[in-house]
Amino acid sequence: MPAIVIVGVQWGDEGKGKATDLLGDRTDVVVKFNGGNNAGHTVVIGDEKYALHLLPSGILSPGVTPVIGNGVVVDLEVLFAELEALNSRGLDTSRLKISANAHVITQYHRTLDKVTERFLGKRMIGTTGRGIGPAYADKINRVGIRMQDIFDENILRQKVEGALDQKNHLLVKVFNRRAIAVDEIVDDLLSYADRLRSMVCDTSLLLNDALDAGEVVVFEGGQATMLDIDHGTYPFVTSSSATAGGAATGAGVGPNRLDRIVGIVKAYTTRVGSGPFPTELFDEQGEWLRSRGFEFGTTTGRPRRVGWYDAPITRYATRINGITDLVLTKLDILTGLHEIPVCVAYDVEGTRFDEVPVNQSDFHHAAPILEFFPGWKDDISGARTFEDLPRAAQDYVLALERMSGTRISVIGVGASRDAVIVRHGLVD
Repeated sequence: MPAIVIVGVQWGDEGKGKATDLLGDRTDVVVKFNGGNNAGHTVVIGDEKYALHLLPSGILSPGVTPVIGNGVVVDLEVLFAELEALNSRGLDTSRLKISANAHVITQYHRTLDKVTERFLGKRMIGTTGRGIGPAYADKINRVGIRMQDIFDENILRQKVEGALDQKNHLLVKVFNRRAIAVDEIVDDLLSYADRLRSMVCDTSLLLNDALDAGEVVVFEGGQATMLDIDHGTYPFVTSSSATAGGAATGAGVGPNRLDRIVGIVKAYTTRVGSGPFPTELFDEQGEWLRSRGFEFGTTTGRPRRVGWYDAPITRYATRINGITDLVLTKLDILTGLHEIPVCVAYDVEGTRFDEVPVNQSDFHHAAPILEFFPGWKDDISGARTFEDLPRAAQDYVLALERMSGTRISVIGVGASRDAVIVRHGLVD
């Protein structure tokens, strides 16, 4: 199976980086196809922990070609800070390739993101303030800056002038901020040109050639299904296509080239930012789960909202993405609970919903209908086969599998790179 898409099932932070890393020795190319530096991946290799925000996780695997696809928005300051941090730890980052069609996050995108969020007040989305949304808005409005523009100063200047003509009026007259000079932006972007020249290329051609050659290509999604611009909890979503369909458009390959869709799902649920979250916990159990799972954003450091496993959401994501395999992460975090609640349906003002309500208002008011499963006390971090797990842990996994609509192929039982149980291989 040469083309594997990895997507988040919930609201992100499910452990997609670890799943990508798990495929490392079987993988030739890893491409990030959406999002920006608002999606953090934490990968643990031995005693070393790597926090990646913009770079594909495959950059940590020797021999793998990491690719930033056209569907990503790139903050160049963050890009080179991450590259330099990895280089200083002895990692080779010279293989990185970036799509010439990927859009660039500029200073004015970051500024607009922050002031707009503050302006919204109680209606704020909960963005990371890193300019992701405004950069995607410019892309759709056809006033964006692309990577290839940095190599043509005349084109770059024209595009920056066009973008700032409107934005400076907004910054000055609405938000009472200073106008941003065209030269300030142009000079900043041009300063990266020489370092970028060897990285930027036609990544769509590169990826299709790799698939034609029978190489294994992994498409790594940022964020997750419930944050997808079309299929998530709109408007509390990201600004890009975080589902499997976004892999085709965000990387420049045909959908018929995608062979396997792997969904990453936690053994419980977390979310960062505003928006509905039916199983959210506000009590001591929530604090225990957050602390034990170290649920703080890789990119922002913000405490994540936490709740129990939501089976209807997993079924929804399985359907939307066409998921063939699930990777269940952080099962070990639940160790020690006497019983483990699972959301099996929702109650909306007396009406039962077995699936995610199509009406956002209904979902916002949904209360979880819980089923309870026996917990376990034994440490499972050393388990390497399904049979190594306590019977209660096995039963919990099998119950989630029945509710989820597809098989659970891999189970994460600890933070280290090898703390996984493989029930079914992700690469045939």
